Amino acid sequence: MNLSDKTLSTSARRERIVNQLKALGSVQVNALAADFAVSTVTIRNDLSFLEKQGVATRAYGGAMLSTAPIMETERSIAAKLSEHSSIKERIGKLAASLILPGSTIILDSGTTTYEIARQLRDHQDVIVMTNGMNVADALVDATGVDLLVTGGRLRRHSLSFYGSQAENSLQNYHFDMLFLGVDGLDPLMGVTTHNEDEARLNRCMCDASKKIIVVTDSSKFYRISLHKIIGIDRVDKIITDSNIPATLLDIFENKGIEVILVEDES
Repeated sequence: MNLSDKTLSTSARRERIVNQLKALGSVQVNALAADFAVSTVTIRNDLSFLEKQGVATRAYGGAMLSTAPIMETERSIAAKLSEHSSIKERIGKLAASLILPGSTIILDSGTTTYEIARQLRDHQDVIVMTNGMNVADALVDATGVDLLVTGGRLRRHSLSFYGSQAENSLQNYHFDMLFLGVDGLDPLMGVTTHNEDEARLNRCMCDASKKIIVVTDSSKFYRISLHKIIGIDRVDKIITDSNIPATLLDIFENKGIEVILVEDES
């Protein structure tokens, strides 16, 4: 099957290469270059990137699938809404309880951060910046919340804004807390996401925030997506559910990361 498409972004091409690796176990440079109508140099750069991410292992003339876990192809925000919805709601409620009057925070785009936003509707004297269209929509009627939006280009698949405008909007701010959603979190590979542009914006958010709080259900642990946001050493807190692997609890504790578990449903 010819995958040639000159309009493919680097991220989309690499995602398709990952899909081939998972389906076939290995890929060849020359075949990929022909399929995507790009140079062999471009494909070698792609494979080097995937090797650094722990997804592939370089081999003569190509690469093999790494034994590290790989996250599935990115799902739309509509599909994510129904996944682990009860856990996300409880995470949102707990996270919102950490936000006191006078707080300045960033809410990353996503379905878990959307639940935080829903819990902030009755909060007072809080400043929130977000790159999530759904997050902003949840706060439109929250009169006690001063809402800022990064602006930028809209990525409809995730309802998130990205790009240089969004990144530049963060340069003159200093926030108390960032609540960061993730596509994957691995102790070696760090906090990762599917999209390169979103990863770049997330790093800007981290740089603009005093504390970085990861909010995620436990299904994201030991998963790796293509683009690294930060290493886990930069994370201050993680809010998740009780299904987090015990090995990870020990790792996070040894690194000084506070893990807050939401209560199980009664």
